[in-house]
Amino acid sequence: MAGAESRRPPAPVPQFETRCNYVKATLEEFLAWSCGQPSCLSGPFSCYEYSKYWAYADYKYIARIFEDKPEIFQDIRWSDFGFPGRSGKESTLWIGSEGANTPCHLDSYGCNLVLQVQGRKRWHLFPPGDTSFLYPTRIPYEESSIFSKVNVANPDLKRFPEFRNTTAHVVTLSPGQVLLVPRHWWHYVESIDPITVSINSWIELDADHEARVEEAITRMLVCAIKSAENPGAGDVWLNPTEVEATSHEINLQYLNKAVSAYFKCQKASVSEQACSSSTGTEQRTSASRKRKKREVGCEPEGCRLLTHEFGFSSFKAEKLQKIPFGPHLIQVLPQPQETSSMGAVAVESDSRDLLHENEGGHFGKLHCTRKQLVMSNDCETPAHQMDSDSSPNASQTALSTNDLLDCLVNPHVINLVARLLLERTRV
Repeated sequence: MAGAESRRPPAPVPQFETRCNYVKATLEEFLAWSCGQPSCLSGPFSCYEYSKYWAYADYKYIARIFEDKPEIFQDIRWSDFGFPGRSGKESTLWIGSEGANTPCHLDSYGCNLVLQVQGRKRWHLFPPGDTSFLYPTRIPYEESSIFSKVNVANPDLKRFPEFRNTTAHVVTLSPGQVLLVPRHWWHYVESIDPITVSINSWIELDADHEARVEEAITRMLVCAIKSAENPGAGDVWLNPTEVEATSHEINLQYLNKAVSAYFKCQKASVSEQACSSSTGTEQRTSASRKRKKREVGCEPEGCRLLTHEFGFSSFKAEKLQKIPFGPHLIQVLPQPQETSSMGAVAVESDSRDLLHENEGGHFGKLHCTRKQLVMSNDCETPAHQMDSDSSPNASQTALSTNDLLDCLVNPHVINLVARLLLERTRV
């Protein structure tokens, strides 16, 4: 996707992709527009004055863009961060102009490694524990993305008072630096330079198997309920990344496949642990067993995640207790809290605390290819806007389908339903 909106002060609602305009342009045309060249007067950006709009091309899979130049895949090496064999083939490209941003959201699957290639981006990160304060929603619906109803850049604290309780970790990512976004951390990202280029890769985790069951349940409920609405209501509830609302039969098949994959993974994990345990029993002395038990019992949270979810050996886990996030990633340390202007508690991080230079990394030249860019019109007035006297509008007294869905497919509710469903299937 690519996103764009008017450069006037941000509205109190997020700029979702469903409210953007889309244009098809080459990278050359985008660069000419961002530089204010006269040729743009007749090109795909002719209706969008650079001083008033921003543009964004994202989720551009490098494997597709450079499918005729596979040698470029090896120019992107994630092996420096503990993921051997991972290259540009498993990465995506993001290009934007100043002001381009992605709404605050969390990714249901994996964790995220992000390399900043050109320009700077400012990241606002929130821990998973802040989920209830960020008013999660699945509208617009996109598999694996849970959006926040709050515009982090300009929060409406009358509508979303609990946002005050969030703890924002804000960091500016500069060229050559890499950011690790841990599993289920919320993030709002904005480009702060004229042109920004980023490359990222989502790292799969064992926990993704249960997350896919949760996503299958969510898809089934959202599609069933929203498809039953009057189509004339004009509610664009599917994100552009979703081609169409899938049928109940297809969604049920998807759910059954996700459940089967979950149990297959569980069975493989149990077999692996049994084999490892049997081998370890033959080789360890009684003293070594006691030492191992103590190490596991007092294991730091960061090491526990790396050991269990990334599948590191116990030997590597012992090393990681001294270097919690591996040899090339630096932990974000707690810092004095200050109340930010946006009403949340912000933990400001110097990039040196969070980021590490990508030593010796080479990244391929970006070729001019056809890309889809998104442009947006001015933001609309929010449907539930408060009156000046802070009393609700008349329209706010009636519950909508989306209000019901926000409760029904709330991440905590879906997690409980998934666990109940898996328990029933196990029996």
